[in-house]
Amino acid sequence: MSNLVVVGTQWGDEGKGKIIDILAERADIIARFQGGANAGHTVVVGEEEFVFHLIPSGILRAGKQCVIGNGVVIDLKALIEEMDYLKGKGVKIEGNLFISENAHLTMPYHKILDQIMDKRRGKGKLGTTGRGIGTTYSDKSARVGIRMIDLLNKETFQQKLEINLEEKNYLLEKFYNRERISKEGILEEYLLYTEKIKDCVTNTSALINQAIDEGKNVLFEGAQGTLLDIDFGTYPYVTASNPIAGAVCTGLGIGPTKIESVMGVAKAYTTRVGEGPFPTQFSPEFENGMRLRGKEYGATTGRPRRCGWFDAVVVRHAVRVNGLSNLAITKLDVLDNLEKIKICVGYKYQGGVLEDFPALLKVAQQCEPVYEEMEGWTDDISHIKDYQRLPEKAKRYLERLTELLNTEISLVSVGPKREQTIILKGLL
Repeated sequence: MSNLVVVGTQWGDEGKGKIIDILAERADIIARFQGGANAGHTVVVGEEEFVFHLIPSGILRAGKQCVIGNGVVIDLKALIEEMDYLKGKGVKIEGNLFISENAHLTMPYHKILDQIMDKRRGKGKLGTTGRGIGTTYSDKSARVGIRMIDLLNKETFQQKLEINLEEKNYLLEKFYNRERISKEGILEEYLLYTEKIKDCVTNTSALINQAIDEGKNVLFEGAQGTLLDIDFGTYPYVTASNPIAGAVCTGLGIGPTKIESVMGVAKAYTTRVGEGPFPTQFSPEFENGMRLRGKEYGATTGRPRRCGWFDAVVVRHAVRVNGLSNLAITKLDVLDNLEKIKICVGYKYQGGVLEDFPALLKVAQQCEPVYEEMEGWTDDISHIKDYQRLPEKAKRYLERLTELLNTEISLVSVGPKREQTIILKGLL
């Protein structure tokens, strides 16, 4: 038996989709435990690219059971579009996708309010995706949310929708000076959605626990990254859920004793989308070049990602709060042909050096990175599949990351395709 959690260790966009796709070959179940349609996982199979937002990327592996857990907030319109998109590419959905009956729905009013609220913040805007994620989680915590199981009961759905629209329309009309939302339009739309997804909805906690008891391999998939965690990230410039490993238990309904190992995914450099502190960000000219080399544009929004050097302070923080067993390093090939490569090993602040990521936003914004500089390599490594064949300078770079993070590297990605991967240690 082997149950493995995969999480992001930076600000998301680390390449988790590809790592999940590789590991899914030997998994029986791939289960997503948090986030919503704000996630973007990209997988390249052969010459074809697949982009995922809600469905675990393990669906590309024939015969795998893929679960969207109760910790995920589900935009049904986006989910059905994703299902149709995958079916159009020949991917089998029926019998392979299971949706938690306890998962909450992202409704049209959640997206409208999300966009209005972030715009009204002005200079203090969070830079949300506008997908209604935070407003859905707010309703979940306020105990007025609508779950998948509620949708399947027409009377319950209508009652809960009426209660929500009474409040939301009051806000829209009286506070935001916007138009009311029609109950009839939503009812008609969502009853059509119900017919398309009802056969996928089930008790996924029971499904996963039974699989674990039978000795099957389960792969737990996170979205976003540790520094976007609502408790341990760069608050308030974070997502509305917990992308760390501890959220697997609450997001899927399994006990912590069922988790055997946790893999963190980190880019060989650092990126982030949206607002918030980013100590190692490149200078504008160098950043533009690296963004083009790494194709650093958001899979969900298309927004250009901010790019910077590898930040060991950030990843050490992720190692601690996730209890990482090992690391996957992605996009090492993007560093090809750089004469010098820097690693941030600490932060200068008020005459001292911080080795832990600061919780106070003001401090994080004023920190200056302390860098170690290493020799770069001039070889194209995108074709290499054996760790020993990597250039010595590339191996020294990876070895230094291992020393700084006190965590072994089990996998190295040197390109977007499945075969552009170096496996150092079997994980499932």
